[in-house]
Amino acid sequence: MTAVAQDSMIDPTVAGRAPEAYVRDFDATLAATAEQPGFVRALRQAGLAAFARHGFPSTKVEDWHYTSVAPIAEADFLALTAPGGEVTDADVRHFGFRQAAWHTMVFVNGHFAPALSSLGTLPAGVRLLPLAAALGEMPELAERYLGQVTSLDGQANAFTALNTMYMTDGAVLHLAADTVVDQPIHLLFITDAMAARGILHPRNLIVADRHAKATVVESYVATGEAHYFTNAVTEIVVGDGATLTHLKLQRESQRAFHVSTTEATQARDSHFVSFSFGIGADLSRSNVYSRLGGAGCGVTLNGLYLLDGAQHMDHQTNVVHVEPNCYSRELYKGILDGRSHGVFNGKVYVYPEAQKTDGKQTNNTLLLSETAQIDTKPQLEIFADDVKCTHGATVGQIDQTALFYMKSRGVNATMARQLLTYAFAADALETIACDPIREGLEELTLKRYTDNS
Repeated sequence: MTAVAQDSMIDPTVAGRAPEAYVRDFDATLAATAEQPGFVRALRQAGLAAFARHGFPSTKVEDWHYTSVAPIAEADFLALTAPGGEVTDADVRHFGFRQAAWHTMVFVNGHFAPALSSLGTLPAGVRLLPLAAALGEMPELAERYLGQVTSLDGQANAFTALNTMYMTDGAVLHLAADTVVDQPIHLLFITDAMAARGILHPRNLIVADRHAKATVVESYVATGEAHYFTNAVTEIVVGDGATLTHLKLQRESQRAFHVSTTEATQARDSHFVSFSFGIGADLSRSNVYSRLGGAGCGVTLNGLYLLDGAQHMDHQTNVVHVEPNCYSRELYKGILDGRSHGVFNGKVYVYPEAQKTDGKQTNNTLLLSETAQIDTKPQLEIFADDVKCTHGATVGQIDQTALFYMKSRGVNATMARQLLTYAFAADALETIACDPIREGLEELTLKRYTDNS
């Protein structure tokens, strides 16, 4: 077991490329979306300019140092331009935690599937539309916020630039001031065998106005084991005093590539709560960023990732404290088995004006095999003098004292190891306030580590 990346993971050859396979469909995309507002066309062209200028990041880029994107850069995926798929209502119920009361918007192979969606009667003050419809029905909101939360600058943001070039579908959610949504809103992205060799660029925008409150679940799941690439971006705006809980579940095909960026900007006295769960994909990267742009706001970023085989999963978080009297909390836990490779890089940046900042960041990793690897790098950059910030990381094996205690009480060694592994994961899952999600993920995790069939 090791916490140090091997040299073989370093592939510096990708930098500066904008492979033809990733730009060849741009003109066709512009033509197909010609009826969309002019600002969308300008966004797409800005994305192309940024991607053409920088290409894919190499491992020489600090934020990508432990993750080579060569398998993505050298692939030749096809645009999934037409709706299609063989997803059933049973699939939706399964991946929707069998919650019929939830407001569920389903996308199949990257395209909105109204027949599988169950939006029901949304509460007053809530508007939820697929991206294409929102550009026509909510043009002012879209122009004000779409593409304004994320950045296209630099190689580190190459995948956001690529998504901006080709964003074709996704969800736009607007919560008016003082709106409280009791049931979760589920954005369910399902892929099946028809997605093989395809590329998807989901683009979501969530805007919670003053004192609004809601829980949004964003799931990426697969019904089979097709090889495809999901490149998703979600922009979140949390207004004064608003609370937005965002649960992102990555359960892609084990042969898929998955890159996602979730970026939030927060106003005064707001709260953003994020949980990231990762179990799928061969190669994946999850970015979760938040900018605390108003006094008195807080952010909680938690996550759990479970890896096996030769999976590679990279989690990056970035919390920027701009104003005073704000707090941030982070707890990410990983369980790695086989020859898997995990990466955690968490940054907390505190501006000079952000006095009274209270920040805590923790990353814990459990290695179950001699060949599993983790690279963990919690970082603090503090330019204010009246703050309380801590960070820490642990990497280890199963606690031998606890294992001995359980064996002495009659629990066999295999079951003891399984239960201790589950307990390590359950500590992170218990932070999820949404009961069906927490219970569903606990069941999935328990089965993963205790099913001997």
